[in-house]
Amino acid sequence: MNILILHSSSDLYGASNVLLNVIKVLKSNGNTPIVVLSEEGPLVDKLRNQQVEVHIIRLGILRRKYFSFPGIINRLLVLKKANKSLQNLVKERNIKLVYSHTTAVLVGAIVARRLKLKHIWHVLEITTKPLIFVRTMGWLLNKYSTSVITASDAVKNHWKQWVDPSKLKTIYNGLDCTPFADKKGALKAELNISDQTILVGMIGRVHFWKGQDYFIKIAAELLKLNANVKFVMVGDAFPGYEYLYTQNQQVIDENGINNMIYNLGYREDIINIMNSLDVFVLPSVLPDPFPTVVLEAMAAGKAVVATRQGGAQEMIEDGDSGLLIPINQAFEAAKTMLPLINSINERERMGKNAASRIRAQFSANSFELAILETFTGQTKRESVVRKESAKNISLVLQD
Repeated sequence: MNILILHSSSDLYGASNVLLNVIKVLKSNGNTPIVVLSEEGPLVDKLRNQQVEVHIIRLGILRRKYFSFPGIINRLLVLKKANKSLQNLVKERNIKLVYSHTTAVLVGAIVARRLKLKHIWHVLEITTKPLIFVRTMGWLLNKYSTSVITASDAVKNHWKQWVDPSKLKTIYNGLDCTPFADKKGALKAELNISDQTILVGMIGRVHFWKGQDYFIKIAAELLKLNANVKFVMVGDAFPGYEYLYTQNQQVIDENGINNMIYNLGYREDIINIMNSLDVFVLPSVLPDPFPTVVLEAMAAGKAVVATRQGGAQEMIEDGDSGLLIPINQAFEAAKTMLPLINSINERERMGKNAASRIRAQFSANSFELAILETFTGQTKRESVVRKESAKNISLVLQD
């Protein structure tokens, strides 16, 4: 089956990694994904290297910067053009299903409705304002979707007040843990940090709700309690939010911790970085639906600290496979984290429990089964039988 896939970004952060997992499942089960993105980028290169068909068409992606009268007009004009281009592509490539990845992509719903195709919308966001947008989005999800995949129960519970519950299905993103397991990172050596120094890090796109400024404040409080700690931040700014670099640097300067925190910007060696950390922190100040980066930390056997909100509460068990901390209360967060910072035994215990939990609850196999059933109605066994039958028929014809 040819499937049209529309995504909001060409980066390689969490949402794009989820998309790559979906595409892997679809391809491995005999489907043909045809991906459309708005611009070139690392994701495009990766997809093309995997022999995935990619088209560049401006999709009219929704961004906060367009929440104005001129911005809305701009989006409507782009959407109109994208709608025409995508309808032509659907007809040319005999596409049977449209898959919209994130609520920032609206045009897929329009195309599927117009051509009477099945439309699956994968929702990774918990959007709370502006309320008129949230309500409109809920109405669109309900009216223009055959089914709605939610990244976590936190996402599902947020949108169910507007969307028919029968359409909603939580599918936790799965992760292949193999690349992260039993590896030692080289970041401490790169930064000339002693092996005995505790390295605490966060990885995420620089955005006002991702909590980089909160991470810095927690670092400052922890340094008052334990001097044998250093901190790293990894990630570049989302377009339009470059001004946050200056704001975050001001927070570092105000707390006098320039020599204790490293801002590494965009990096591709995430496995190396994750395996170099002693503690991973997710400091999001708004609900983070189901952050893939937490799964990566768990796969690497790291103790995870996350703010008490969103999907993190479903991913880790407080006090067992990680710690949950309050939002925007740096001193209380640091105090909660201190036993973890001070005890290698505690870090190893939580890291081991986190590694066990991801393999039991968030496996790549569970994700594959759920995605396959949602897209095709088939179980994995049915898909295998179907592929084997096709193979046998081919051999008979060759004979």
